[in-house]
Amino acid sequence: MEPQFANSLAGKVALVAGATRGAGRGIAVQLGAAGATVYVTGRSSGAQRSEMDRPETIEETAALVDQAGGKGIPMRVDHLVPDEVRALVARIEREQGALHLLVNDIFGATHIEWNKAVWESDLDYGLHTLRLAVDTHAITSHFAIPLLLKAPGGLVVEINDGTAEYNGTRYRNSFFYDIAKAAVLRMGFALGHELAPHGATALSLTPGWLRSEVMLETFGVTEATWRDAISRVPGFAVAESPAYVGRAVVALARDPQVARWKGQSLSSGQLARVYGFTDLDGSQPDAWGHILAEEAAGGPVDVAGYR
Repeated sequence: MEPQFANSLAGKVALVAGATRGAGRGIAVQLGAAGATVYVTGRSSGAQRSEMDRPETIEETAALVDQAGGKGIPMRVDHLVPDEVRALVARIEREQGALHLLVNDIFGATHIEWNKAVWESDLDYGLHTLRLAVDTHAITSHFAIPLLLKAPGGLVVEINDGTAEYNGTRYRNSFFYDIAKAAVLRMGFALGHELAPHGATALSLTPGWLRSEVMLETFGVTEATWRDAISRVPGFAVAESPAYVGRAVVALARDPQVARWKGQSLSSGQLARVYGFTDLDGSQPDAWGHILAEEAAGGPVDVAGYR
């Protein structure tokens, strides 16, 4: 944990919805390292896996939160089921009396149909993708925000893939993926305007090239050997660990002036330069800045200034 973040969120209660793996796990653990109590939710538990059929569990994430210095509380929740989300929030209110931070990191798609137009896509799966990416966030916000607004200075963070600057003018992979990511960006914007009159802040946040469990597995590398993938995927040179976006969330949550970001689209690399935090290796990767620089140059750009 960055020294300036240690115990900075002691006494704060967070809900990281979608904390089984990837960015959600990284965020939950870093919130724990800052001393927060963190409810970690998802569909993969020791007793039952989600449709992604992967080994990571919410219990593992909660244990990592504990090891980092916080208090991790796992609860298996399908965020597409309103009654389950209602019960989750009721439990947080009963046990803690408050909610200071909501991180909406839910997605859980088993695959993406790359470069598929709407008429070429599997319609049932495309609509399911939208439900996983959009409905889950709306349902969770509907039930959790009233509790969050009971304490002053609450924060809602919508986790996404891509910034408004990038996504707003570029086609993102397929019809359904493009729509899903555009919707989450707009949620951060809309919630920012809805929460502001109540003394709370909402925004959207994206990691860059994320060294998630799935990504490392896809490239056939580990966290220790991730640089071996750079020869095949040059952009991976500016990849970041899940802890990096976690530290971005911690920085936002402890900022008394966080309202300045109301409704905005932010990235972990951008915020690292504002707040001064680093990734686990001491670097400050800025994947989205590097992507834009390469597009402007029409070819490869040295990563030296973006790591």
